[in-house]
Amino acid sequence: MTERIENNEILQLLPHRYPFLLIDAAEDYVEGESITGIKAVTANEPYFPGHFPGNPVMPGVLMIEALGQTGAVLMYKTLKASPESATVFFMGADKVKFRFPVRPGMLLRLHVVVTAARHGVFKFRGEGFADGHKAVQAEFSAKAITH
Repeated sequence: MTERIENNEILQLLPHRYPFLLIDAAEDYVEGESITGIKAVTANEPYFPGHFPGNPVMPGVLMIEALGQTGAVLMYKTLKASPESATVFFMGADKVKFRFPVRPGMLLRLHVVVTAARHGVFKFRGEGFADGHKAVQAEFSAKAITH
């Protein structure tokens, strides 16, 4: 069964806060398997005045972070954990490619699939789409460390 995760639950699941919280909601959550994060990219994002003046483009590293946060939501829900009981740490990213510029007004949809999970370490494959174009793709991993 798939599930939609609204912003208030994202705020309960992730320790991130604005301006570094990079997903607004998620949908198509399937425990231990997959999730789709959603980021409404607005002109008010704090990085646009400097990246780039007159030609605003979402930094690629923040698209990777948004994929990671989407994966972290999947991990917290799958492991039935919270930021009070565990911290999910980004471990690494491979095969990263940026293919399309993401600009203000676009909706970034971040599809993340679990490729392996063992002992609190999850490996993922992720792709981000904006305006019907693949904007980013990566393989990445994260680890949940309990407190």
